[in-house]
Parts: sequence; C-alpha cells; structure tokens
Amino acid sequence: MRAALLYSAGKDSTLATLLLEGFYDVTLVTASFGVVDPDPAREAAAALDLAHETVDLDPDVAHNAVDRIHEDGYPRNGIQQVHEHAVERLASTRADDFDAIADGTRRDDRVPTIGRPLAQSIEDRFDVEYLAPLAGFGRGAIDEMVDDRLIVETGPSESIPKADYEVELRALLTETYGEGAVDEVFPAHTQSRVRGRR
Repeated sequence: MRAALLYSAGKDSTLATLLLEGFYDVTLVTASFGVVDPDPAREAAAALDLAHETVDLDPDVAHNAVDRIHEDGYPRNGIQQVHEHAVERLASTRADDFDAIADGTRRDDRVPTIGRPLAQSIEDRFDVEYLAPLAGFGRGAIDEMVDDRLIVETGPSESIPKADYEVELRALLTETYGEGAVDEVFPAHTQSRVRGRR
C-alpha cells in the first residue's frame, strides 16, 4: 500500500511518517503556493531516506487566507482554510497514485484539523483513505516519541527554515500588508525541523 503524507520537515509530520512506515510505502509531499523553497522538506526527507514530492496549491487560496488572517487579527482560520485546501488538493490530484493520504495533525491541535465530515467526504469523492496517525496522541507523548527516534532542531519560527503553510503565509502577509504585519497576528512560538533519525 502507498501513502502520501503532507510534509513540512517538522517533528509532527515526521513522527506521523514513522508510525505509517510499517504499513505503507510513504512518500512525503510538501504542498506549496510557490512562495518559499521546499528544500528544507527535501533535505529532511533525504535524511530520513524517504521519497519526497511537491504538490502545487492554488495561489488564490493563499491570498484569501492572508486577507482573512489580517482581518481576523490571528492566524487560526486562515491556516485551517489552507490545510483543508492542501488535503483536498493532494487527494484530488494524487488519488490514482496512493491508497491513502495523511497529515501530521495531532489530538491537541486547535488548527489545523480535518473533521470527520470532511475526511469522509474526501474518502468518498476521491476513493482514497484519509489518515491522521497522531490524532490519538497528546503533546507529551509526541515529544517523548520524537526524542526517542528523531534528531530535531528547534528555535523561533523566523530562524528555523521549514516548508510549511505558515512560512508561506508569513511571507505573503509581509508582502501584502508590510513589515510588522506578521508580529501583529502570529504569536511567537517555537518551530521544529527534523535533521534525521536516531
């Protein structure tokens, strides 16, 4: 069986990959609007000795999400919009190549998430399984598993090169609304980037 997993090079999507490896031939797929280079994800995939591909997302979705983030004053709804689009795009464009599509969303995530109705809709429309391997795990358990199996670099969002929606949305937010717009809506937090297996 083959699975395509939406991949950012972070610890959550990497751990989800490790959980699927025993059952699926996993291909890591970075979804991109073409704003940032997917090299961090490519490099992490190579360090894990896994196949990596990209899937193009609709730039209009990114611009709508950025406008929504700016209007809302926080990123939650925009990130959710982008993630749903990425899951649907992966399913609609690659369902013939894969038996399942997956992501690294976890139980404690407020966003992004894929609710049961959308998951079932994707499965019915595209004849592909939707998997969320981390959906039953909390942050503490995930951190322990990651510490046991992965070499991870962490730091402030601005200093850790990744290939995820947030990086692209931050870049578009700055481009559209100017310097300082990111600091107004995105809370400071720590990002992770996987460097290899232990």
